[in-house]
Amino acid sequence: MEPTTVNQQSVAVSIVSHGHGPWVLALLRQMARQPEPCVKRVILTLNVPEPGLQQQLEQAQAGIDGLHLDIRHNRAPQGFARNHNRALHGASEDFVCILNPDMALLQSPTFGPLLACASQPGMGLAYPVLCDPAGQWQDNERALPSLRNLLRRRVLRQTEHRVDWVSGACMVLRTRDWQALGGFDEGFHMYCEDVDFSLRVRQQIGALVRAPVWMQHQAQRASSRQWLHLWWHVRSMWRLWHLPSFRWALQHPSSQPRQPPPARPGNDSTPC
Repeated sequence: MEPTTVNQQSVAVSIVSHGHGPWVLALLRQMARQPEPCVKRVILTLNVPEPGLQQQLEQAQAGIDGLHLDIRHNRAPQGFARNHNRALHGASEDFVCILNPDMALLQSPTFGPLLACASQPGMGLAYPVLCDPAGQWQDNERALPSLRNLLRRRVLRQTEHRVDWVSGACMVLRTRDWQALGGFDEGFHMYCEDVDFSLRVRQQIGALVRAPVWMQHQAQRASSRQWLHLWWHVRSMWRLWHLPSFRWALQHPSSQPRQPPPARPGNDSTPC
């Protein structure tokens, strides 16, 4: 039997909307206009009622006819971890992809190169290069958020030089590895679940690898504007510091350096 090639592999994409209707619709339309055979299913979880989005999705002019869209409705809002865990429970595709609702695709193909990187021997998780709407490179690659590193970053404004974890805005990994890890830790309601997950991937599966793929992220930093989100962030950070994954990471710092981003295809400058 011939080994499965990247072109034959499949991915299930999980998107959670919490009132992100216009962004979700724009993203789904992009995915439909730039079809990739590897994208077999898109699971869209509506974390809060969005009748306007639901109506648009049901209309033919929504422009998403080419997508196999699986829409889930929550009776009550759930956290980031639980939503994605439920969406991807029992996934039969070769890979799973966590994708924020406020993302935009900047090149085609997008998912194929991510799968190709995640398929390489020794790799545990693939992620894209992110930029904001103004074209500035985003810091979705971070050093371990220890108290010392946070002081260096926030107070001394020092640049981080290694990649211990990556943002959950977009993650791609093998389904069997996702299942072996048990998905995200649902003890986190919001924030730091991607830190813990990245550390467990490094500890148990393999390296984090940046794919030569650009995506745009709105990056809604609610924790800096809303007290409730700030409280969730502080509580999640405190919980993270007491987990085995964090203690392991303190003893096993990443050897992966933080590199400048590659130039976008068709663009001779680094920013997108």
